[in-house]
Amino acid sequence: MSSFRLSHLHKLLDPEIRAKNLQWLRWRARELYWSAAHPAMPDPVFVIGCSRSGTTVTFETLAASGQYLHFDYELPQLWDGLYGPLNNGWASEAAGPEHADHAHRERALAYFYARLGAGPVLDKTCINTLRVAYLHKLFPRAKFVFIHRDGRDNISSMIDGWRLGRTDGGFGLEKFFGPSPVPVEINGGEFREWHFFLPPGWRDYNRASLEEVCAFQWISANRLALDAARDVPAAQWIQVRYEDIFERPVEMFRTVFERLGLPFDARMEAHCAGLSGRPTSIVKGTPKKQKWKESNPEAIARILPAIAPLMRELGYALDD
Repeated sequence: MSSFRLSHLHKLLDPEIRAKNLQWLRWRARELYWSAAHPAMPDPVFVIGCSRSGTTVTFETLAASGQYLHFDYELPQLWDGLYGPLNNGWASEAAGPEHADHAHRERALAYFYARLGAGPVLDKTCINTLRVAYLHKLFPRAKFVFIHRDGRDNISSMIDGWRLGRTDGGFGLEKFFGPSPVPVEINGGEFREWHFFLPPGWRDYNRASLEEVCAFQWISANRLALDAARDVPAAQWIQVRYEDIFERPVEMFRTVFERLGLPFDARMEAHCAGLSGRPTSIVKGTPKKQKWKESNPEAIARILPAIAPLMRELGYALDD
């Protein structure tokens, strides 16, 4: 018993642990205050898109406006904690309006208020591409900035991400959920865990090739977002193309800023003008159009029939 108490005493005296505990207590106190007083918090703006589709540069550009409160990282633990694999029987990371609970809205807004303060919040968490209908039910005045990318380049980048990880870590999901409840042997056993996100029906791909899995993820994310967008008022849905970051970044972001009611001044125009030469990848080199022809041409050729219908729907020509 004495050693147990001494070990706890050591933790209590550790400056780093004490600082974390105090920070948690401050956040908890602010959450309780929000729950009691409900200071005004507008519905968030959500930047969404399949992983490796340009969500980061889109988020960073909107954040550079200085008009939003935001975290500099994604929040899958928050959203999955409200509804996700660990409380839905590992169904997926998707969520529909039937899963929306008023308590989820309260918890999310309390979380934002405690850590960011009162004001408009900009959130970029890629799994929310699978939860547009859920978020629209929770936050009926929220706006969505949905970015999509040519499926060939997007899937090629995801293949690289699965294999190479990222410059600051990996995309594997075990660190969030623990081991899969069923065996995963993707690409002949090369991968024993899922990466990026879990779409509905993921178990059917546990023994598929890597390009089939990434194509499935790309189709799932974009399909769920587009289907849910039908019930989002047009004024709250802003759809943009990744390729425009290279071809017409100023025009693209000027339109986005106008639709969000943000000022697009000379500073932001200069910022956007530099994007075509500045986007960087956290996986493999500088992103560019038709990069798939250099990285994974054979793999992309194999899954092209599967992604062709959605490619056409999104406005991409297959003969590019």
